[in-house]
Amino acid sequence: MNLPHQPKFLASTESFKPSPLLIAGLLEAGVRAAGSNSIVYRDISRYDYPTLNRRVHQLAHALVELGVKAGDTVAVLDWDSHRYLECFFAIPMLGAVLHTVNVRLAAEQVQFTMAHAEDTLVLTHRDFIPLLESIDSQLPSVRGYVLCEGQEHCPETSLPVLGEYEALLTCQPTHFEFPEFDENAVATLFYTTGTTGNPKGVYFTHRQLVLHTLAGATAHASAGSPLLSRDKVYMPITPMFHVHAWGVPYIATMMGCKQVYPGRYEAKLLASLIESECVSYSHCVPTLLAMVLDAAEVSQADLSGWHVLVGGSALSAGLARKALAMNVDVRGAYGMSETCPIISLTCLPADLTPDDEEQQLHWRCSAGVIAPLVQMKLVDEAHQALPQDGHQVGQLLVRSPWLTTGYFKDPDSSEKLWQGGWLHTGDVASIDPNGLVHIHDRLKDLIKTGGEWISSLDIESLISRHPHVRECAVVGLPDARWGERPVALIVQTPSTAALDVEALKTHLMSYVNQGALSKWAIPTEVRVVADIPRTSVGKLDKKLIRTQF
Repeated sequence: MNLPHQPKFLASTESFKPSPLLIAGLLEAGVRAAGSNSIVYRDISRYDYPTLNRRVHQLAHALVELGVKAGDTVAVLDWDSHRYLECFFAIPMLGAVLHTVNVRLAAEQVQFTMAHAEDTLVLTHRDFIPLLESIDSQLPSVRGYVLCEGQEHCPETSLPVLGEYEALLTCQPTHFEFPEFDENAVATLFYTTGTTGNPKGVYFTHRQLVLHTLAGATAHASAGSPLLSRDKVYMPITPMFHVHAWGVPYIATMMGCKQVYPGRYEAKLLASLIESECVSYSHCVPTLLAMVLDAAEVSQADLSGWHVLVGGSALSAGLARKALAMNVDVRGAYGMSETCPIISLTCLPADLTPDDEEQQLHWRCSAGVIAPLVQMKLVDEAHQALPQDGHQVGQLLVRSPWLTTGYFKDPDSSEKLWQGGWLHTGDVASIDPNGLVHIHDRLKDLIKTGGEWISSLDIESLISRHPHVRECAVVGLPDARWGERPVALIVQTPSTAALDVEALKTHLMSYVNQGALSKWAIPTEVRVVADIPRTSVGKLDKKLIRTQF
């Protein structure tokens, strides 16, 4: 289309120098804003923001002394810790690339990701030494390892250890002159697992991470009741290797929040830290929320005033009800590894009535409202745009300034991801005129039965409302007569009698009678199990579930 007028561009001032969007600016802002707020690691250590800043500078000196230079990739294997937070800043601020290694992958997949990323230096917690010893000979680019210990006695290992983290920092100057460089330089790299093939590398630039941080801060601050501000207390329960813990450590640091890092996740400890450190905001997948709520019930920890953003998998009505009953403000969000990840977040409307349970669940169990600077559209099977009326359902495509531009060293998959100039999420969704997003299912998890498309997430949410159901998963299996039929795995609540499967089906029939569920959605088979298979980041592993059935 030819525009009658072109945008105006003015000659720039000769002395003008643009200020690049770099991660260093987020840390600088946090140090100015934090006041006396602290960075806490379990019940082991705490320090203030000036100390965080000093340690980031010391870490930069130590890394340079070990040979790290701009463009190198530095791997980190650790539980959520203050040291990991320091790596979030020091490594990319040098112009190097931070590779957050998924420590829950199988050894051969960890080896693939580290070799594919061409890691040059590895910082690791002692828990991962046996894993690294088993794959070190297959990591030709790795020059050495730094042990993240904080202890006097390091474990014996065959790895070429170059030093211990705390000892390396202690002898370094407290100021490093960080370089200024192009904001489009790659800052972070991590790997996302699909249903087939090797993990895919997802990378983000300084510019993308800063823009995601700014938009995420706006979304968190305008979520009905602010989830994050300088006066809030933040603790991630999403691993820091998983999409930078959803990018929230960058947001929390820029705001100067008190931050609590729990190390390895232990439900009892998490509940205790929430109470003792007055944690006001966390984010996690549904499984971890359920574990913390259960642990709090047993220990009688008071979680009142805790706000939790749930993503990775759909927030079920049953889990939302339990959280609200414990005075936990729970709500959904949406994103994926390729989106950095936040692209929608639940903002509760001001006129939402507290005692209107159905409206509460409608909003809280949604994927939230489209975040600032995000564009979304729905398309049908022919890639034709669908109206955003809250009823039409189609594949969700997205655009924003911070989405990954592709997969690392995988041009074919990158082109498929960005077909037509929009990122293809692989999710089926509806969007209402107010921008409220509901994810109905993954494309690959929709169940076609009796001539109808059935959402496995809808069935799961209604099953979760049964008082004796703790967790559930629904998948479609081939059926000679109907094409596919839904089957369900159920984990029942503790301290209850054996779950009556027929009573569960009667429970679902009540929703059929109300018109809220198709009769085709009643599972053919229901199995009560001790646990449900999950991926390395806590999502339901429906591929494995189908295989087991």
